[in-house]
Amino acid sequence: MPIMEKQTTSDRDNQVLPKVPVPPLKQTLDTYLKCVQHLVKEEQFKKTKAIVEKFGAPGGVGEVLQKKLLERRDKTTNWVYDYWLEDMYLNNRLALPVNSSPVMVFPKQMFRDHKDALRFAARLIRGVLDYKVLIDARALPVDFARGQLAGTPLCMEQYYRLFNSYRYPGLKTDMLKVQKNTASSVPEHIIVACKNQFFVLDVVANSKQLNETEILSQLEKIMKMAENPEERLPPFGILTRSINKRSQYQTNRESLALIESCLCVVCLDEPGRLEPSDTNRALMMLHGGGFEKNGANRWYDKSMQFVIGMDGVCGVVCEHSPFEGIVLVQCSEYLMKYITGSPSKMARASSIRELPPPRRLLWKYNPHIQGLLAASQDRLQRLVNDLDMDVFKFKDYGKEFIKKQKMSPDALIQVALQLAFYKCSTRLVSTYESASIRRFQEGRVDNIRSATPEALAFVIAMTDERGAFTDSEKIKRLRDAINAQTNYTIAAITGMAIDNHLLGLLKISKELNMQKPEIFCDETYLASNQFILSTSQVPTTLEMFCCYGPVVPNGYGACYNPQSDHIIFCVSSFWENTQTSSTVFVKALNEGLLEIRDLCNRSSAAATKLAESSHGGSQPHKSGK
Repeated sequence: MPIMEKQTTSDRDNQVLPKVPVPPLKQTLDTYLKCVQHLVKEEQFKKTKAIVEKFGAPGGVGEVLQKKLLERRDKTTNWVYDYWLEDMYLNNRLALPVNSSPVMVFPKQMFRDHKDALRFAARLIRGVLDYKVLIDARALPVDFARGQLAGTPLCMEQYYRLFNSYRYPGLKTDMLKVQKNTASSVPEHIIVACKNQFFVLDVVANSKQLNETEILSQLEKIMKMAENPEERLPPFGILTRSINKRSQYQTNRESLALIESCLCVVCLDEPGRLEPSDTNRALMMLHGGGFEKNGANRWYDKSMQFVIGMDGVCGVVCEHSPFEGIVLVQCSEYLMKYITGSPSKMARASSIRELPPPRRLLWKYNPHIQGLLAASQDRLQRLVNDLDMDVFKFKDYGKEFIKKQKMSPDALIQVALQLAFYKCSTRLVSTYESASIRRFQEGRVDNIRSATPEALAFVIAMTDERGAFTDSEKIKRLRDAINAQTNYTIAAITGMAIDNHLLGLLKISKELNMQKPEIFCDETYLASNQFILSTSQVPTTLEMFCCYGPVVPNGYGACYNPQSDHIIFCVSSFWENTQTSSTVFVKALNEGLLEIRDLCNRSSAAATKLAESSHGGSQPHKSGK
């Protein structure tokens, strides 16, 4: 299909995109063995290999499950979507802040006073309303793949879940609900959180959207209402994972219904009273600084929460189950450009309509709910105390230098992360790098397993203290590691990685009420799904960055944003685990990136010298740009 530049989503229905493929069984099993062999002990691997061979044998269990999976592919739009969503998010019982919800940290704002902050909030809300119009009209320009296999059109479904999704907490599993927009749907409103109180702000009055000045005046009213001590209610926002539709109080059910159906939550935060470093701004977004600060001024089950701190610390917290980071980036960049780009639309005071005042959400509570509140406060505080975050700007080079080496920036950064981990613990571990599969209908992600055998060979050469490896051997191993990473990336984005496929086979065996196949009980498989290093590239064109917490107690979260001359890394771990330290990891990462640069420079210089000597020392020909 020829790629047209300015298609809008309404021009092109999802049907044009292919369905996610089901990889051949043998290919997945072979790749799986290659991915784990160098990460487990030899004895353990022998056992695993025998189990995998039995699973994949002709007429074996694997073939039965593969056949059923192929049937499922024919019957569904996307065979892996529901399986993946449950496994990745809905069945996860951990608290959403830090453990699940990623955040985007906006550029630091310089507000003169709280009125200035509210002006920013009013503009942001207007920007959200504008963006929502584009989404509802399906008028967003289609995204095209960048990086590997650039130019392919991508599925746009995730955008339609930005403002109308809600995650309902359940005891064993949550439910993601996406409201389909209809003309008759409830009048549009947002929820504003201020001083741990929640307010309904209608953004439509007499079927006309509020303008910026009207929104500002409503926000000022909310701030006044929140300051009234007589009407203050307990901080119900801290209960997001516990309070649900089964609440015995009608009042609480009504308040919940308003939160569920809102466009988004806008959190007006108190000053955090911390030095405004990148790391502290990231922490304020991830957990609000705990109950004492702004941690209860949130509603984590709603997909989009825009945070506007009176001290200029701003960003967005998102519930991750409806969409990926790149969709969050596109939306955030649209809003930042809207705020800074167009002249303010503040109307004259005389043209403000008489609007009904915003309404406070009411909650009823009893000793049981008060007990839940206290427990939630403690849980949040433990998360706050445990999160070890380091936002690090590597300034020595960025994408441009890497491209000059004829290497993929993402692949080189992934190899550098492996080198950093090896420097810290002299081993490699199961690593997750998210790979978008939006080339397919309703595609979300699969996993690039970056801890390749080639990466291990390279980091061993780089950290060898006996000096047994020459530069040419090291650079060869670096190129091999980058090629292996690039090849795995291409396999993943074209639907040929192993993680979704193995998950599908496991889920099918459950649906058939089979005894769990041995391959999925094997300790190698279990260990291979403990992602001690969880990484993703989230590039932005504006001065902002994304971050998240680790996915396992003894792990690291590493989100990075490569720019032309620098790279922003957000490294997270937990203090409670003494094997991990974000500061130590960042130091090793900085060291490794510099060692890789020096190696590349020495190799280039050696190659130039060699070329000169073979030309009899003649001057190299200078070509014009």
